[in-house]
Amino acid sequence: MLSESQTQQTNAHPLADPSDRDGQFQWTKQWYPVAVVEFLDPDRPHAIQVIGIDMVLWRDGSGAWRCFEDVCPHRLAPLSEERVEADGTLLCAYHAWRFNGEGQCVSLPQSKDAATEATHCANPKARAMVYATQERQGLLWVWAEAGAAAELESQQRDPRLIPELDDTSGHSVKAFWNIRDLPYGWDFFMENVADPAHVPVSHHGLVGDRYQDAKYYDMPRLREISTQEGFAFAVTPTAPTIQRTSHDFQPPCLMRIETTFSDGGSLLLILYATPTRPGWCRHIGRQVLLKNAAGKTPPGLAFFALPMPTWLGHVLASLFLHQDLVFLHHQERRLAKRQGRWLEQVYTPNPQDKMVITFRQWLENRAGGGIPWSEHYLEPIAGGNHRALFDVWGTHTQHCHTCQRALKRITWLITGVWGGALFALFLAVFLDARFYTLTTAHQAQASLWQMPPLSVLLLLGVAVLLGISGYWLKQLRQLFYVYEFHHADND
Repeated sequence: MLSESQTQQTNAHPLADPSDRDGQFQWTKQWYPVAVVEFLDPDRPHAIQVIGIDMVLWRDGSGAWRCFEDVCPHRLAPLSEERVEADGTLLCAYHAWRFNGEGQCVSLPQSKDAATEATHCANPKARAMVYATQERQGLLWVWAEAGAAAELESQQRDPRLIPELDDTSGHSVKAFWNIRDLPYGWDFFMENVADPAHVPVSHHGLVGDRYQDAKYYDMPRLREISTQEGFAFAVTPTAPTIQRTSHDFQPPCLMRIETTFSDGGSLLLILYATPTRPGWCRHIGRQVLLKNAAGKTPPGLAFFALPMPTWLGHVLASLFLHQDLVFLHHQERRLAKRQGRWLEQVYTPNPQDKMVITFRQWLENRAGGGIPWSEHYLEPIAGGNHRALFDVWGTHTQHCHTCQRALKRITWLITGVWGGALFALFLAVFLDARFYTLTTAHQAQASLWQMPPLSVLLLLGVAVLLGISGYWLKQLRQLFYVYEFHHADND
């Protein structure tokens, strides 16, 4: 039973009738985005998780990406630790069993003879468990149920796609995909992106000013709540340069945020989140800039829409993502400790929280109250020390083939730059010594100090510049591994 204050909160933010559920949301009968295809190394298997199910992605001989349960049926070894062979099969490096793209075991080398091997391979117990996949709009999507019936069901539903990404008219500018594993749950990700009020405060210095832009606004409903289709809200009033802003939640994975400017251009933020395991989610996001009738491109989110290499956009994303990461991680842990209904634990008197409240109501009344984690998944909500939360290597770089290539090149460049600095310094000292040897031989009465020749000064300058460049390249390389952020330092 709600307290009087909580009743007032609910009345202040009216919600759809909880009994109007149009069926309970089914978490496993959904498409989830799990990877950006261009960032995957096609020669290696990749471990992923979806709603607590351990899976492995790999590309077979036909060039198609496959998804299996991350378990070899022989002795339950993880297939993500195995090999993609030249013949396009997945080989378990424990006993060399091989599987084709359909999950069929095609080689079992310890068998007595070929006939026995064929019999063993044909046994259903030798099959890997296969999950349906598809590539759409540059993403790899996985259906969260396995089996023949699930395969048929998956064909009846499309993923949560973005029509603007299929535009080829030149009307849109599509920024890079970014992908990151975040140390807080799927529901806290969706709560966060349903909350525009936090943006100028948490992201002070990048998007807005915490002292000037934390202002009143309302969030009128644009689309009524639906179990299967979610809901949408607007923001009003907007800034003078903005015509309208909408936040559209489309379960299970998409928050579509669109800002239309007064001149007709629009900024579209595509924010996907896949529940991976308790206390974690995988975020995949992208910006799309829609030009106005005059062909003018609107501004993007901070500097992230500027032309830049994809790897640079990935490492700089930490500057934004880490600004509210700690808040969300600890919010989740505190709510788990209290073990109560969300609405009973918080105080939300202002209309800026309307969409967050609606999301929590949708989750509680229409989606079973939370993610139905796999019964085989036993790990509790993740904890971690402050520095561990800001890990970039484990949450992105080790999974991104593009960033790994860039990291290797930057490491080589650092070695070359510092090597060049040392060589320039050595050459300057050598030339300076020769200069003094020559001059003292011919000018016995010369002063004890003379200005080094221009060539020596230039070499010293080159050494200093290369040394400074090496230092900043090393700072850049560090962003591939960890980026710590503290609001107390963000003035």
